[in-house]
Amino acid sequence: MNRAALQGQRLIAVFLFGCLLFNYPLFALFNSDYLVFGVPLLYVYTFAAWALLIALTALIAERDPD
Repeated sequence: MNRAALQGQRLIAVFLFGCLLFNYPLFALFNSDYLVFGVPLLYVYTFAAWALLIALTALIAERDPD
């Protein structure tokens, strides 16, 4: 299997991981009245998961496919 195909498969895996992170059961776990530095926990989780997905996508995309 060539590296370009492997890169595509990794990006698909990141997409599916993102679908899992932003699905209802995990959102329900973080939907509470708890505050982190004055910010609701759900907002912290949402932006942390978003930043993680951006970092993973950038890491995969910046790798040289050949």
